[in-house]
Amino acid sequence: MLTLRGIGIARGNRTSPRAGSARTKPLQNCARQQRNPSKNPWNSNKTPPEIGETGPVGWRRWDEAWQEALYGPGGFYRRAAPAEHFATSAQGLGATGALLAESLLLLAERHGLTRIVEIGAGRGELLTALAAMSPDTELVGVDIVDRPEPLPPEVSWIRSPGGAPLPDELTGLTDTLLVAHEWLDVVPCPVAARGPDGTWHAVLVAPDGSEQPGPPVAGPDLDWLRGHLPAEVDRAEIGRPRDAAFADLSARVRTGLVLVVDYGHLAADRPLHGTLTGYRDGTQAPPVPDGSCDLTAHVALDSLGADHVRSQREALHDLLGRAELPSHDLSRTDPTGYLRLLTRANALATLTSPTGLGAFWWATSLRSSPDLG
Repeated sequence: MLTLRGIGIARGNRTSPRAGSARTKPLQNCARQQRNPSKNPWNSNKTPPEIGETGPVGWRRWDEAWQEALYGPGGFYRRAAPAEHFATSAQGLGATGALLAESLLLLAERHGLTRIVEIGAGRGELLTALAAMSPDTELVGVDIVDRPEPLPPEVSWIRSPGGAPLPDELTGLTDTLLVAHEWLDVVPCPVAARGPDGTWHAVLVAPDGSEQPGPPVAGPDLDWLRGHLPAEVDRAEIGRPRDAAFADLSARVRTGLVLVVDYGHLAADRPLHGTLTGYRDGTQAPPVPDGSCDLTAHVALDSLGADHVRSQREALHDLLGRAELPSHDLSRTDPTGYLRLLTRANALATLTSPTGLGAFWWATSLRSSPDLG
């Protein structure tokens, strides 16, 4: 009988840590408990199926089921707008979206960039805010859906295949800030769990979210686990597909800056039991690969190979300064101005909260063409 630590049988009991996550409706909290393998052990007297084996429930590796559930013909992102199910600082959080747009414009200006391309643009919420603030900046959105309406006419749109693959025409970008905001966390990746002898096994999943241990992990995936995880971690998402996706992003830019904004972890604070989870209607839900919910997992930021990784709190304080409440006297002399400054201060405080959005990570790589010196 094969028992893997970190594989739970009860779909409704699986929850994952989401420090810094904004994938909840505004003013709504969600559970952020860690997976508890001791409470939900998975014991099986079945022979683990081979990868790709089909049966009564169709066991598959998590990365395969995840890709189809989000980006397949009936996938979650082909049917639903992200802002309908969760709010991010770019989508569905009002004033914070405008402030994020301002910070991106300041970052582009700092590096002398004239174009901003957003990967995973949703329905164009951030691009709409950017267009209103800077009509002269060239703006391009990339996502799995057709051009959303009503998107400002000056914003270009490219349809992507979905997941890690990017459109072929997105290449050779110059003077470009390429932004991927909460995109890497929905790039599917394999899930692995340790057996009692410490051997890593692939975690297989059925369409209803039930899990089963699969074959031992080998090759580059095993190298990644050994190179990036401490011994006490018993379940993890293998970050190789995200590392490759970041490398592909960087390769698309000839001159400019690549920016990934996401929640995640570094070597010193790896989650012990994995972070894969679902979101449906603004609430954290069990991860079920049937297209009914978003599926997401934290990103191992330090494995990406970025030039710099820093917290969103640090990045926004650098670009926007610190949140300062306006003088109360201003409320009597200029009520409109007072409310505007108060809204800005509150939005900046939200974006930089060390226990909320401020715990997001900004990973950047500066790109310059060798032939341009």
